[in-house]
Amino acid sequence: MKSNALKIAIVAGLGMTSLTGCMGQMAITGMVSKFNLEVVDNRYGREGMFLLLSPVYGIAGAVDLFVFNAVEFWTGKNPITGKSPAVVDMPTKNYIKVNDQLDSTLTTVPLANNANIEHATMQQIDENTMQMDISYIDGTTKVLRGEKAEDSVAFYLNDQHVATVSNDELNNYITAANI
Repeated sequence: MKSNALKIAIVAGLGMTSLTGCMGQMAITGMVSKFNLEVVDNRYGREGMFLLLSPVYGIAGAVDLFVFNAVEFWTGKNPITGKSPAVVDMPTKNYIKVNDQLDSTLTTVPLANNANIEHATMQQIDENTMQMDISYIDGTTKVLRGEKAEDSVAFYLNDQHVATVSNDELNNYITAANI
């Protein structure tokens, strides 16, 4: 039982930082592709290198999806390339427009100015609650909290509900991430 609680706590922590942050520049994968193309000048040689490097592409893709693209999503800047805006913030021709119907906080980069963060701590409040306390240099604070219910985990920012994820979704994430 304690092992499951620990796994749920880890997934909740990861969920707070990366469940929505998978779309991005894929910088590490791009570096592997660039290396692949620079090794040899022949199209068949490049294909052979691609096949040999396929496990590296898989690892690079996973690291991009769950680490660097998540950082890009939350901060608005890719930590590898240093480029901004984040891919999800680039203007495009859109078929479905929802930004005008949303609160402005849902249309901008959540941690764009994270240089103002002085300190952040994560703690387990009880067997069903994880909380991240964020203190800013100007003295303001924010609280990100995950509360486990019977079949889901609800996430709150400053006591405002932002998302609920089912336990099945979290367990699938644990399995996929080999946690």
